[in-house]
Amino acid sequence: MNKILESAQYIQSRYKTKPKIGLVLGSGLGIYVDQIQNKTIIPYQEIPHFKRTSVEGHQGCLILGDVHGVPVAALQGRIHAYEGHPMEEIVHPVRVLAALGIEILILTNASGGINLDYHPGDLVSINDHINLTGRNPLQGPNIAELGPRFPDMTQAYDPSLIEVMHEVANAHHVNMKTGVYCSVLGPSYETPAEIRMLRTIGGDMVGMSTVPEVIAANHLGLKVAGVACITNYAAGIKAEKLSHADVKLVAEKAMVGFATILTETIGELKKRGKV
Repeated sequence: MNKILESAQYIQSRYKTKPKIGLVLGSGLGIYVDQIQNKTIIPYQEIPHFKRTSVEGHQGCLILGDVHGVPVAALQGRIHAYEGHPMEEIVHPVRVLAALGIEILILTNASGGINLDYHPGDLVSINDHINLTGRNPLQGPNIAELGPRFPDMTQAYDPSLIEVMHEVANAHHVNMKTGVYCSVLGPSYETPAEIRMLRTIGGDMVGMSTVPEVIAANHLGLKVAGVACITNYAAGIKAEKLSHADVKLVAEKAMVGFATILTETIGELKKRGKV
């Protein structure tokens, strides 16, 4: 708990406004920060107890500013379990955003499409997940100041936020799908047999992030939404090899629709008095 407070106190010394919405920007999606006004930029290495990002497409900065006049705090990139980080470090930034005052967390990622109706460039709102990493950020002694020992995950992704995102997408003619996200440890991509298994158990897309942060956010009592950019067909669907460079490129191409959904969802939440 002390580490969370020390990180938050340092950020508050650089930025006095209390953010209302937190954003986590995944692979290739960090350029969304161009939409944030009146920015204060703090590299992770300057914040006590934040870890540097090492994966291409994860810039590693905290961006504080406003969107439609709503104060936001955006994590431009994240660290991952496959890099060797313990779960406590992976979810630390989200816990710090909660300490700063956010009530809503919108997470984004680049995902491989399992659902045969998904294609590279599609945007998908996450309505549920399957945690296949074998890890949970709440393992170990419970930090009672953060939340209960056994947090409910029935609606890990807030239905009202999902509804607003889809209304915004429809109003701005952005095709947005809905699906279940499978979280795996990585860093190797899945085999075709593993993808067939994931489809069988109800997965629509797969990636190597997001779920630890969602669990931690629900533990904190935050309202959570997730947006995935489908950057590639999962293994075995097409006769092509997967590369991180392609993932990043497709994510950047999907940026117009992605930026529209994030920006106008924040605007709509403001209109409705939700932030």
